[in-house]
Amino acid sequence: MQLDLNNKAILITGATGSFGKKFVQTVLERWPQVKRVVIFSRDELKQFEMSQVFSPQKYKAIRYFIGDVRDGDRLKRACEGIDIIVHAAALKQVPAAEYNPMECIKTNIFGAENVINAALDCGVKKVVALSTDKAAAPINLYGATKLCSDKLFVAANNMKGSRDLTFSVVRYGNVIGSRGSVVPFFLSKRHEGVLPITHPHMTRFNISLEDGVEMVLHALEHAWGGEIFVPKIPSYRIIDVATAIAPTAQPHIVGIRPGEKLHEEMITESDSHNTVELEKYYVILPSTPVWSIENFMKKFQGNFVEPGFRYNSESNTDWLTPEQIREQIKQHVDPTFSV
Repeated sequence: MQLDLNNKAILITGATGSFGKKFVQTVLERWPQVKRVVIFSRDELKQFEMSQVFSPQKYKAIRYFIGDVRDGDRLKRACEGIDIIVHAAALKQVPAAEYNPMECIKTNIFGAENVINAALDCGVKKVVALSTDKAAAPINLYGATKLCSDKLFVAANNMKGSRDLTFSVVRYGNVIGSRGSVVPFFLSKRHEGVLPITHPHMTRFNISLEDGVEMVLHALEHAWGGEIFVPKIPSYRIIDVATAIAPTAQPHIVGIRPGEKLHEEMITESDSHNTVELEKYYVILPSTPVWSIENFMKKFQGNFVEPGFRYNSESNTDWLTPEQIREQIKQHVDPTFSV
């Protein structure tokens, strides 16, 4: 059955971020009869700015709730009557997490627990949590907290009892043009004649906001509970991003930041035993599913990957060239961009 969000009430945590705004825009455009769209975030200025674009006067379904996922009581109040939660709130900056570890833990782990408890207590039907490639074999605190979060959401399916409720996770790589990412940083620096490069061999996965939103909608439509959905997406080399944005600028190697990897991974070798390949996605199945894996495989016509399979930004077979990166920037970041 095709996903229908008309007459549904949706709450998005961290909704004033890059993903949240694009997700809200997509929902309002595709499902004009959506019952309620709750913007749940802690920054009143970002809510005010978002309300200038998505006005409650124009969009009667939209609501703005100031709140923090750390505050379980406030989150439960916001979740009254909600059918679907999309959990996008997180502290995401790797160096900041290394310097302020408990703050990251409170938001990313305890916040995840609060989302789960609110869903269990408020009659929510579906929960999709956003993850990151840094949660696979993490070496930094941010990645470790998101791995814990992923584990919490997967295991939450074992606690739902007789509730009509599923928890699932969507894990993807760097979103091109998102706040704090390399593309807007290089765009801001390109006229200085020198671009700071962490490492000439560094690689990352790349996904657009639109594709990230489509992944979450796919999970809302197809998740049985406990899956981690991973997209098949291209990689890029950081040095190629620099070439695409400022081909005449000199690269200045500044070294890898605290807690940063040279290459990112979304599926580890240890995950390969539970990983299924579908047409557009990989799915890491839960180790203790509350449903039949055999029926899942029949339904989605998937195949288990080979033992020892890894999905890594360095060994990826799909790469963006500098020319393709330029087109991505024009399409998803700045239509007026040129070199």
